[in-house]
Amino acid sequence: MSFGKRFIVAPHTKVKLHHRDPDDTADVEKGDKAHERLVKNVERMEDLQYRLYAESRRALLVVLQGIDAGGKDGTVRHVMSGLNPQGCKVTSFKVPSSEEAAHDFLWRIHKAMPARGEMGIFNRSHYEDVLVVRVHNLVPKSVWSARYDQINEFEKLMSENGVTILKFFLHISKKEQLARLDARIEDPARNWKISDADFKERKLWDDYVEAYEAMLSRCSTKAAPWYIIPANKKWFRNLAVSQIILETLEQMNPKFPKPTVDLSKIKGK
Repeated sequence: MSFGKRFIVAPHTKVKLHHRDPDDTADVEKGDKAHERLVKNVERMEDLQYRLYAESRRALLVVLQGIDAGGKDGTVRHVMSGLNPQGCKVTSFKVPSSEEAAHDFLWRIHKAMPARGEMGIFNRSHYEDVLVVRVHNLVPKSVWSARYDQINEFEKLMSENGVTILKFFLHISKKEQLARLDARIEDPARNWKISDADFKERKLWDDYVEAYEAMLSRCSTKAAPWYIIPANKKWFRNLAVSQIILETLEQMNPKFPKPTVDLSKIKGK
């Protein structure tokens, strides 16, 4: 079974995250073979991304969501490392600016969508508006609860206009999150990332799990499926995400366009 089939959330599925093992490695063993497979995936992705850029008819959007320390930055760094920046754009969504907050919640998302020929990567996304907003009661329930359908309609519109959408939820355990936060504290190259907010948010773990389960249950559609990626093992997280992206690009099968000039007439001139 492919990773895509194993980890996809089928439409209308009620998700319970405690039924999903964040340590699952799909019977793949850590080691040289797994690393070589990742390297080959990244190389093949680079070739297909170049073809997508040259074709300039369609786009691919990769959405990464997960609880703090879930591995979003690491996934971008290890899986997208071989992509050509000319045709690939990473967008990180933080607290909305005053300009963004003056518009509807999807305004800044629409602006960041990849153009034809591009591959876009969202590090967090429009789903913050049914996650953080819900957990912290930043808007009434009547507002955030309506956003699930609004998001589905938006993603359907994007899909119908040539954007293939892949959404990855990086699933780690509460114990693994604590281990990663503690490791950051001990690492001078990463402890600048630590803030009081990280541990305050951790106290809301159960509320976030409930919000993520609703997101995954209500917003995995044929047009824009969610994949729950076991992410306790970083090496497997990278392999699984790269494999699903690669499978999708191969299904898209981008092709080089034909030359716009008669090459035989200009060769050697």
